[in-house]
Amino acid sequence: MTGSRVQENLERVRERIDTACARAGRTPRSVKLVAVSKRIPLPLLVDVCQAGQWDLGENRVQDALDRQAELSVALTEAGLPTDRVVWHFIGHLQGNKVGRVGGNFDLLHGVDSVKLAQRLSRTAEEGNRTERILLEVNISREKQKHGFTPEEVVEAAANIGALPGLELGGLMGMGRFGATETELRKTFASLRELAGAARKFSGLSLPELSMGMSGDFEEAIAEGSTLIRVGGAIFGERSV
Repeated sequence: MTGSRVQENLERVRERIDTACARAGRTPRSVKLVAVSKRIPLPLLVDVCQAGQWDLGENRVQDALDRQAELSVALTEAGLPTDRVVWHFIGHLQGNKVGRVGGNFDLLHGVDSVKLAQRLSRTAEEGNRTERILLEVNISREKQKHGFTPEEVVEAAANIGALPGLELGGLMGMGRFGATETELRKTFASLRELAGAARKFSGLSLPELSMGMSGDFEEAIAEGSTLIRVGGAIFGERSV
């Protein structure tokens, strides 16, 4: 994969976002693209930043912290600003990694338990900062996936939203791999409806819905996604 090819792919993804938004009667500004940067060669990340794609997503704590430091150096060498990068943690966050994650990401997409949120709250207070988070919901009800069940997330959102040091921005969920368009739309609609119920119950604004990846982000946009996480459609297949 070359830098020019990555930039071409990025432009195609942006065009697909624009088209999906138009079909849904939404403005493209209502959807933020997060480029999933895990295991992507550093020069290609410089290329996407140069093309104006500053929101990047990582899913392993140590890899992400290493990548942040490496990219900062690479951007400086390329004459690009380092303070424009917005880092999203999109993977499963283990409780014993909370201390390392705290303060190093702009948004944590995958908070999947009250206990984890409480630990984040404590470390945020100790560090005198606010941690921005989303609650992960297992909307596809798959055993191998993490997240709150649909039945418990509304009450959990109210409880977690009241914790000090946290800013609860909304919900995150994933569709089933290989699902039909109809199933995906139904799955994503269910997360949107849960967010609405959580708003009403908690009184929180919860503006963000993180749902949709390379294979299904258009269906997610149709159902109200505000954050899409796209890797393969931009960078191609990753090495293992």
